[in-house]
Amino acid sequence: MTRPAISTTRAFNPKRLRSGGLIFAYVRVSTIGQTTENQIREIESAGFAIEPRRVVSETISGSIAAAQRRGFVRLMDKLETGDILVVTKLDRLGRNAMDVRATVDRLAGLGVRVHCLALGGADLTSAAGKMTMQVIAAVAEFERDLLVERTQAGLTRAKAEGKSLGRPGALTNDQREDVVRRLVGASFFPES
Repeated sequence: MTRPAISTTRAFNPKRLRSGGLIFAYVRVSTIGQTTENQIREIESAGFAIEPRRVVSETISGSIAAAQRRGFVRLMDKLETGDILVVTKLDRLGRNAMDVRATVDRLAGLGVRVHCLALGGADLTSAAGKMTMQVIAAVAEFERDLLVERTQAGLTRAKAEGKSLGRPGALTNDQREDVVRRLVGASFFPES
């Protein structure tokens, strides 16, 4: 007798969320010319009916840590145990993998579940979500290490080719010589 196939990956269904808390959304764009409308539509099309007053929207660079963003700080003040925060992508939660992880850990510490639509609606505070975050962090660390290796290799090659590294000098050779002449002729000790 054969068993029916059991799906190990279920389709995400926001109606299955039973936290007793409120559902919030955080949407962010980097520049004034952009709009958060697509993110809000994506959240709605995923089945979330979030009241407009629970959608926190801001325009701020992704290079700013989540804890330093005014809108996100306001959101953190509103969230309570049992609430759910929905984002379209992980990068909405921080400037890099470490910041995202710290943000998710902070939210989990408050008892807030975090769902990321780009990861199939995964709850980042669940065991599977934590594993996903660890894999993402490992890949990010690997990419940083590769970048450092490439940078070092490029610096070594440039030095071997005799290129001067670093910031260009502020003074020309003539100006430097003039400064040295003036310093040599100057007296630094007042005569008594």
